[in-house]
Amino acid sequence: MTSSFDHDSLHRPGSRARRGALALSLALAAAAALAGCGANRVVANADNGSDARLRHPIALVQQPYTLDIFPGEDAPHRLDLHTSNQIATFAARYRQSGQGQISILVPRIGPRPLVGGATVDAIRRELARNGAAAAVTVSQYPVENPALASPVRMSFDALKAAVTHRCGDWPSDLASGSSTGGWENRSYWNFGCASQNMIATQVADPRDIAEPQGDTPPDAAIRMRGIAKVRAGADPSTGWAMKNSNIGAVGN
Repeated sequence: MTSSFDHDSLHRPGSRARRGALALSLALAAAAALAGCGANRVVANADNGSDARLRHPIALVQQPYTLDIFPGEDAPHRLDLHTSNQIATFAARYRQSGQGQISILVPRIGPRPLVGGATVDAIRRELARNGAAAAVTVSQYPVENPALASPVRMSFDALKAAVTHRCGDWPSDLASGSSTGGWENRSYWNFGCASQNMIATQVADPRDIAEPQGDTPPDAAIRMRGIAKVRAGADPSTGWAMKNSNIGAVGN
């Protein structure tokens, strides 16, 4: 079957009006399509939430600093070297950021405590010897499983740097397959939380998060040596002499 196009129909009366109506319909259809695209477009804000420090801020909080020790039972009046070193580190942390009293919790099975007063006195002496001048309170806690080793728990309240919430929460779907939330090119909410938590855990002095430490006094000897070299017209910089050695000749 063949079809023919009537060229004369374009020049018949009323054909110009039909052509104009057709062009207007096409223009309206194109405008509607563009309007639909514009309605579904998501414009990202200038602040796209990419700064993890704003989503996961680090704060200074008061939290208990704890230490579990297992003193030997053979010589209750003295502590072994490993336990003494642990208590020394515990006392140094208390001097740095501790506040209030130091609590010692002794394990108990039934009415009988597992650690005697001689061991507690040895712990007190070790704390005092390492400069932890604080009131010490002693109490007991029940042991749930006597078959397991029960530690002596020491604790004090300390200033710590920590993220204000836990990591691993996902308040929204990462793929956002059911919404247009993922079209905004924003960092997902949990991004950067682990890094912030790591920084808060590794900082030596939590107060450095809020304010840096003060400058130490300058080295007067180094300063005077530099001034003397400048007055003599010499180079005031420090010259580091490095001597390379053949590593293969070491030990010969």
